[in-house]
Amino acid sequence: MPIVFIAGATGYLGRFLCAEYRGRGWQVHALVRDAKRAQDLAVDKVIEAEATEPQALAGVMDGADLVISALGITRQADGLGYWDVDYQANLNLLHEAQRAHVPRFAYIHVLNAQQMRNVPLVAAKAAFVDALQAAEIASTVVAPSGYFSDMGDFLKMARSGRVWLFGSGALRINPIHGADLAAATAAATDRGQDWLNVGGPDIFSQTDLANAAFKALGKPAKITRLPDGLRRAALMLLPRLTPRRVHGPAQFFLTALAMDMVGPPCGKRHLDAHFAALAQRPQQ
Repeated sequence: MPIVFIAGATGYLGRFLCAEYRGRGWQVHALVRDAKRAQDLAVDKVIEAEATEPQALAGVMDGADLVISALGITRQADGLGYWDVDYQANLNLLHEAQRAHVPRFAYIHVLNAQQMRNVPLVAAKAAFVDALQAAEIASTVVAPSGYFSDMGDFLKMARSGRVWLFGSGALRINPIHGADLAAATAAATDRGQDWLNVGGPDIFSQTDLANAAFKALGKPAKITRLPDGLRRAALMLLPRLTPRRVHGPAQFFLTALAMDMVGPPCGKRHLDAHFAALAQRPQQ
């Protein structure tokens, strides 16, 4: 039975990756920071270690046939930044994979990264991809357009009664469900594919997303379009006025809002159904 080692296993995508590979007959070894959060994972082995500490990774990948890293941070809460985790921790994983002679290393990146290298979150990821592609190991880079989980912000705004958009709202995205992305990742690694841009089956403009959120809630659509200059001003001011844990993810989302984020369509799960399910949940 082949062994896959998954880093970032307790994150949104990591949980789907564990389930997908387990369902395909792989033995799943999951790297986690806190084993208590891994109790419901579909795994054969839980390895509790800090990827930011190279010595903690010694020997953990021995015998693995594939390493997949979905490791990264969105909101820094413990003093670690993007270069500590998205770059250096992943580099630590890569070095250990090479030492253990793992045949292939797969990494979950982001679509259009080259157009966002001025954004710290993306810059750290892109620098790691550069290192991965220069390393003497077969690699697969998966670049999704966006996750269903990220689209929840539209539903939150709709719950409050109004969705705020920058510019015309015509720019497009086709977000993908974590389960569909996990399946696409498994297929790409099985094929030995070196790079996969991928999105979900349905393409939405930002206005479409707002309308879909209001429809799921059964509310009339109320959309306000703000001048795009406000978005650009926010990009300049947020790093000066807010802590890194706030402006870091905001810089990424505000930058991504200014471009089409459309990957080749894949998957069978639809955002309208996801919004409808979320709309039935009690507000927190």
